[in-house]
Amino acid sequence: MKSYRKELWFNVPTRRAFINITGQVQDCLGESGITEGLVLCNAMHITASVFINDDESGLHQDYDEWLERLAPHAPVAQYRHNVGEDNADAHMKRQIMGREVVVAVTAGQLDLGTWERIFYGEFDGRRRKRVLVKIIGE
Repeated sequence: MKSYRKELWFNVPTRRAFINITGQVQDCLGESGITEGLVLCNAMHITASVFINDDESGLHQDYDEWLERLAPHAPVAQYRHNVGEDNADAHMKRQIMGREVVVAVTAGQLDLGTWERIFYGEFDGRRRKRVLVKIIGE
């Protein structure tokens, strides 16, 4: 069994964003030489997420608005975590959207559904963060 590891780095200039990383993950798969196995992608920061869904701008806007209703950023004083910080909402948004995804690898390709794409979700941007891509298989 082979193993491959790579970190993808992001520096999102806004507080929140959704970035399609499917192509970057597929590139990692090509670099790995693995044709059958599993890919794990996980956010290495507690205020970011990796998830799978449709790459449709209306859906992304719906997610952003829905998450802001569930865990609004302001007023920051509403959160105990925000003593000296202002990102408690980002921790909660990450909890809702999830930490990681696992995708099957078949014949050297990500085995995704028709509309499925892998996304990096940023909820407390404006600094460098990373996603781990770990691939195991043959």
